[in-house]
Amino acid sequence: MGDDVYVVGHKSPDTDTVVSAIVYAKIKGYIPVIQGAINEETAFVLDKFGVPVPGELGSAEGKKLVLVDHNEATQAPDNLDKAEIVEIIDHHKMNFNYPDPIAIHIEPVGSTATILAKLYQDEVSKDKALAGLLLGALLSDTVIFKSPTTTEEDKRVASQLAEVAGIADIEAFGIDVKKSKANISDKPIKDVVLADFKDFDFGGKKVGIGQTEVVDINDVYNRASEIMDFLKDTKTKEGYEMLIFVATDIIKEGSELYYAGDKAKLEAAFNTTVGDDSVWIDGLMSRKKQVVPVIDKQF
Repeated sequence: MGDDVYVVGHKSPDTDTVVSAIVYAKIKGYIPVIQGAINEETAFVLDKFGVPVPGELGSAEGKKLVLVDHNEATQAPDNLDKAEIVEIIDHHKMNFNYPDPIAIHIEPVGSTATILAKLYQDEVSKDKALAGLLLGALLSDTVIFKSPTTTEEDKRVASQLAEVAGIADIEAFGIDVKKSKANISDKPIKDVVLADFKDFDFGGKKVGIGQTEVVDINDVYNRASEIMDFLKDTKTKEGYEMLIFVATDIIKEGSELYYAGDKAKLEAAFNTTVGDDSVWIDGLMSRKKQVVPVIDKQF
């Protein structure tokens, strides 16, 4: 394997995963890479602070990797078993196995950006662009502190990052970040569902969970039939046991959860009556904390 070390986040990259790769790579002298095209929100944050989009990794075979913002094989690069993993920095639950001892840093905070800002405070405090990127990623993953994954550490770190980045109104900046991806009316439905999508192995069953955030849930309701057609078709073609699409209204602070799969499992998971296609769940903001654990238990 070569001497280059690549820092990579999960598939269907979101802002936290891309920013974490960029920031950690710059601090360490590594190479940031991504797995797939970035979304509009990430593009907004990178453009605001004048940072170019990283190149795509492709196959992991023969490469040295740092995994950020993920540790599950289903979200990792292809041919991961033929790569050398040197480190993991993440804020998700552990589902990882590796034959050699490596450095792993995981904290129960709202974003990987929060962890990096804390670990490398000296470097970040001297770089407006790095601070701005991390703040954008932190606000994205915590849904401007509305997600139940948000901690007091996230809020404290955000305040420090905003000062360095020259952001006077953190909430207004967060809304600008979120609005940049919120318009789904003219996007192909495949892009809407898969823009922030993760595969999971629950009890040996393949489950896919996507999420989008909007400022008006009616934009989603207007395309409900398209969403369901896509979920049902993809479930059949790709061999999923269940597919879930979480449409989160960041203003109403709740989500419409669309699904293709066992209705009874959803009803048991959320202890509620579920419709044939979907259910509104008030207060549901986080896939990581409010969807993945309860669905996992059903398998």
